[in-house]
Amino acid sequence: MIRSMTGFASASGASGPHSWGWELRSVNGKGLDLRLRVPDWIDGLEAGLRKTLSAAIARGNVTCNLRITREDGSGALTVNADQLEVVLDALHQIEARAMDAGISLAPSKATDIVTMRGVLEQATTVDDVAALCATLLAEFPGVLADFNDMRAREGAALAQVLEAQLTQVAELATQAAALAETRKDEMAQTLQRNLSRVLDNAEGVDADRLAQELALIAVKSDITEEIDRLRAHVDAARALLAQDGAVGRKLDFLMQEFNREANTLCAKAQNTALTQVGLALKAVIDQMREQVQNVE
Repeated sequence: MIRSMTGFASASGASGPHSWGWELRSVNGKGLDLRLRVPDWIDGLEAGLRKTLSAAIARGNVTCNLRITREDGSGALTVNADQLEVVLDALHQIEARAMDAGISLAPSKATDIVTMRGVLEQATTVDDVAALCATLLAEFPGVLADFNDMRAREGAALAQVLEAQLTQVAELATQAAALAETRKDEMAQTLQRNLSRVLDNAEGVDADRLAQELALIAVKSDITEEIDRLRAHVDAARALLAQDGAVGRKLDFLMQEFNREANTLCAKAQNTALTQVGLALKAVIDQMREQVQNVE
């Protein structure tokens, strides 16, 4: 069955001093666009997540957020020498500028400096990071499964809506066929009257040539092929809805074909009732097209 490109899932977990929260969401997109916001200090995490997502999702703008926190007091504290150097240099520039401006600043204290962002860190070993990465990658498929379950439920609802609209198209095509059948005699009579009128009032007119032109007009007003193609498109769309996997692009192309046949039917109508059916077809097809934009 089809899946929607719209979905959402969230989850939380913990291991040792670390706790985290997942948030996975997606909206419509022409292709697959993955946007991951995960901690860059966990080597291999983003690459692993991208591989898992790419294998499970075909289309959509997908955003994956992972927020990790660590309990205070867990692990040894270390000074980040590089960050400390940046902070001390900034303080030196600030004090120099203040002195030039005649402003007296209170002396900086070590306790003030260690509270600045990134100066004091909790030590984390390479083994700790690797174990955390493995834990997160092992947990993520569960989040992804919940995400795809929601997309499948949305897809089932979409399929019901599209199936009802396809039924409308089929019914309108049947109405158009019935109207076309009832107007056959009327059109034949009209063409015959026109032919007789021209032959009676025009000397030297080639009757065979005139008959060919009128026959060509009759052919151009015949909507049998358009109705047959509309019915074939309905069958094709229903077959796609029953398939597994990503069929959104195929359905989108099929909507263009539906619309082309409806436009041609309206152009050939030459009948108020048939034109109304053609316009109703165009309205339903446009509604279908909007729904198809949500299909993966």
